[in-house]
Amino acid sequence: MRLGFIGFGTMGSPMAAHLLRAGHVLHVWSRRAASADFLVEQGALRCESPEAVARASEIVCTNVTGSADVEGLAVQLGRGFAPGSIHVDFSTIAPAAAQRVAALHAEHGVDFVDAPVSGGGVGAQNATLAIMWGGKSALAARLDPIFAVLGKTVVRVGEAGAGQVAKACNQMVMVSTIAACAEAARLAQASGVDFGRVREAMLGGSAGSRVLDVFGERMARRDFAAGVEARLHHKDFALLADAAAQVGAPLPVAAQVWQMLNALMGHGWGGRDTSCLLEVLELPGGGAE
Repeated sequence: MRLGFIGFGTMGSPMAAHLLRAGHVLHVWSRRAASADFLVEQGALRCESPEAVARASEIVCTNVTGSADVEGLAVQLGRGFAPGSIHVDFSTIAPAAAQRVAALHAEHGVDFVDAPVSGGGVGAQNATLAIMWGGKSALAARLDPIFAVLGKTVVRVGEAGAGQVAKACNQMVMVSTIAACAEAARLAQASGVDFGRVREAMLGGSAGSRVLDVFGERMARRDFAAGVEARLHHKDFALLADAAAQVGAPLPVAAQVWQMLNALMGHGWGGRDTSCLLEVLELPGGGAE
C-alpha cells in the first residue's frame, strides 16, 4: 500500500521500519529531517510537509507525543487527504481529542482510527505490540495488513476514541501495579529482607506478573535508568484523570498513584524509569509531602 508515517521516536522509528521492510511504499515527514534519514536510506520517500504525505498516501500513520500534536497534524493532513483516506494514530492521547479529530476528518470523507499501542520500545522493535483500536469496523480489512506487521495482539474496542479508553485502562492498571511493586519493595526493605528474594518468591505465586518481573527487577537492582521514562506515565495519568472526571468515574487507587507520580516529577525524575517510584516511597513522609 501507499502509506505515510509521521513521528519517529522510540516507538515510531521501528514501527515505520517494519512497514517499509514489509514492502509498503512509505512516505515520511519529520520536523527534524534527520530523524527520518535512516528510513530514506532504506527506500522511504521524503515529503516536504504533512499535507504532501497525505496527498501521496492512502493511509497515514502518526505516532507523536500528545493530543495537541495529533490535532495539529490532523489539520495539516486534512489539506492533502483525498476522500476515502484513513488517518491511523498510534499516539496516546485523550479520548475526547480522538473524537474531535474523527469529527474533523469525517467532514471531508476521511476516516480516523485511534490505535494506541502497549509493549514499549522492545515491543515496537520486535513487532509484538498490543494494538487497541477505535474506528469503523468496516475498516478492519484495510488496517489488518498494517497491524499484522506491527503487533501480536490486535483488538477493535469500539468506535473512534474507544482505543484511547482502552489505553487509559491499560496504563492505569500497569502503573498502579508498578506502584504496588514499589510498596512491596519498601516493605521488604524496611523489614530487613532482600526484595530480590521476595520478588523471586512472588513471581511463582498469584502476584506474579510481567510488571513484577520487569519493573520489580529494576527495583531489586536499583537500576532506575530510563527503560520507560516516568514522564510518559505521568502524562498518561493526566489524560486518564481528565477522562475519568469527564464521565464521573471514581478512581481512588489511580488518584493515589497520580500523587506519587506528581512527587516523582517534582523531584526532577521524569527522565528515569517509572520503577523509581520506590525512591518516592523512601522520601521523608513516603513522598506525601
